[in-house]
Amino acid sequence: MTTVAVLGGGIGGLAAAYYLCKSPQVSKVILVEASSRVGGWLSSTRRADGAVFEHGPRGIRPAGAVGRNTLNMVDDLGLAGEILPVTYSHVASKNRYLYVKGQLHKMPSGISGLLRTVPPFSRPLLLSVAMEILVKKNKEDDESIHSFVTRRLGKELADIAVDSLCRGVFAGDCRKLSIRSCFPPLYNAEQHRGSLTLGMLLGSGPTPVIPPGPLAQRSIEESWAQWSLRRGVESLPESITDYLQQSGRVELHRDAAVRNICPSNSGWKINLEDGVVSADHIISALPAKALSSALPSSCQPLIQELQDIATVTVAVVNLEYDGSILPAMGFGHLVPSSEDRGLLGVTYDSVPFPEHNRPDGQTTRLTVMMGGAWFQEEFGDPETVSEERLLARATEAVHCHLGVATAPRWSWVALQRDCIPQYYEGHYRRVESMRSFIKKKSLSLSLIGSCYDGVSVNDVIFSGRRAVEELLGTGATKEVVFVGRADHVLRRTQPLN
Repeated sequence: MTTVAVLGGGIGGLAAAYYLCKSPQVSKVILVEASSRVGGWLSSTRRADGAVFEHGPRGIRPAGAVGRNTLNMVDDLGLAGEILPVTYSHVASKNRYLYVKGQLHKMPSGISGLLRTVPPFSRPLLLSVAMEILVKKNKEDDESIHSFVTRRLGKELADIAVDSLCRGVFAGDCRKLSIRSCFPPLYNAEQHRGSLTLGMLLGSGPTPVIPPGPLAQRSIEESWAQWSLRRGVESLPESITDYLQQSGRVELHRDAAVRNICPSNSGWKINLEDGVVSADHIISALPAKALSSALPSSCQPLIQELQDIATVTVAVVNLEYDGSILPAMGFGHLVPSSEDRGLLGVTYDSVPFPEHNRPDGQTTRLTVMMGGAWFQEEFGDPETVSEERLLARATEAVHCHLGVATAPRWSWVALQRDCIPQYYEGHYRRVESMRSFIKKKSLSLSLIGSCYDGVSVNDVIFSGRRAVEELLGTGATKEVVFVGRADHVLRRTQPLN
């Protein structure tokens, strides 16, 4: 009987468990999680008065193969009736803002927006796009996002729009982040078509084939831009956990951290705080540094590569105000690093998901994101910064950016340490090197999660599916052991996906 240990009970580990349980080759799953809960960064507060606040991703995109894959899972879990869709025609999809030079500016959208000069930009965006076709292909195998966009679309777009986008998605610095690893469709478009425009129109390489189920098909027909769940996105890991327990093949162990793992005659011996587990194969959904500290010294080259994957800390503050206080309706606004290095952006949560407001009385929910790659220089050591200081900075930003003079009626301060991996230039080489080492040494080990192949919820879920399919394709899997931790700490959250 084959035993597989999957380290980590976040959404990646849960997804791996789900796909293992879907296979007739799997007869038993044992889930071992270091914390008291599973689900990782997908965490929602449901107040007694009906309001819902997200302490992790607040909306999930349905587009592409990985988006369809997640919706197929949601459908299978019986959550279709809980879906809160936001269409492309919704004001939250059409209106996204940048805060530049002390003012909110709506991002250009539609043909008219591309044809006109729209502040804060000094020329029509269509001009940059048209000229991009004439730019020669880069011969280097990777470059920073800022360099890539500057070369192809101009420095202004790189300094303002792309800088802000990278702060919203990765809480990172576009001058360090890799275009190849962070935005592979853009990199592939240039490599395969010689142009972003042609790549977007003609396609830029193979993509996974995921047929849409009924829910994914509905998202296409209704033109969803994003979606959430009625009781918050934490409903997804909760439903996966219920599915695993109801399958009759899962043993769930909480509060059982991994101390170390070492080779054994049959594969691996995993030392836990409350005992020892033996396994033939490991699927690790742990953060890279957490895995590096558990591996044996014989894996030193792999350990070093794992330790070199940087992460950033993000402070997130959820705010609730009485009344309708927004001067502009939309998804929210992002802030370029040239404007305010410490303030990443503000989401207007009540606009895309009013269903999460408390049902009695008019309120407005906002989320302020701060720090990221600039946390240390703006706030100092995450271990010593106070919640009071973070709350004051967040409410000051709401007052300054949105003109809200009143104090919030409710707030929640979250400090998320080392939450988002940073794919710096050459990240793809590091991942290839790690997997090459694993293959060369014939290690029974798979790497999944946000540290390697994408930081979004969809990417992480799909990495679990891919690892399971690769494993089951090599032989029958009978027993599965989940070990590790989601690295969840109360009052932490994740910035925009």
